Amino acid sequence: MLRTFSAADEWPPGLDDAVTFAAGWHADQKRPAGEPYVEHLKEATAFLAYGAGVTSPSLLRAAVLHDVVEDTDCTLAQVRDTFGDDVATLVDWVTKGDDRAAYLDRLRDAPREALLVKLADRASNVQRLDTHPRPRPEKQRSYYAETVRSIVPLSSAHPWFADWYASWQREFAYLA
Repeated sequence: MLRTFSAADEWPPGLDDAVTFAAGWHADQKRPAGEPYVEHLKEATAFLAYGAGVTSPSLLRAAVLHDVVEDTDCTLAQVRDTFGDDVATLVDWVTKGDDRAAYLDRLRDAPREALLVKLADRASNVQRLDTHPRPRPEKQRSYYAETVRSIVPLSSAHPWFADWYASWQREFAYLA
C-alpha cells in the first residue's frame, strides 16, 4: 500500500522560522483543491522527515522553502540572508526556470540533498494524482509519464524514495 503524507502530519521540530517565512510568502496561495499552499510544503517536509528519515535542519528547511522563490516574489538572496548558503543552494537547485525540460535535465547533476528535496516535492504532488479536483486524463497521464521518465530515475540512490516511487508507479500504472 502506498504510504501518503498530508497536512495532518506534524511539522518536524525546529522549523518554526522556515514555516513562518514560507507561510508569509505563500499567504494567499491555494492548491488546486483550494487548500492553503502551505499544506503542500508540510507534505513535502513530512515525506523527508517521516518517510525518508531526514533529520538535517538545513535539508528540512529547504523542503519548507522549496517553492518560495519559484512561486512568490521572494528572491534567492532573501532566502540566503535569512537561512544561509546551504539552504539557499538547495532551494536554488529545485527552483524551476522558464525551460521545464532544461530544469529536469539539470536535476541529474544535483547534489544528493537537493534531489531529496525534489523527490519529496514531487511525491507530495503525485501521491493523490487520481483525486485531483479537476482531473483531466491527459494531464494526469502526462504528469505520470514525466514523473516516471524524469523523477523516478533520480530516486534510485535513495532507498526509501526508490521503494515509495516503485509502489506509486504500480498504483498509478493505469495512467501509463
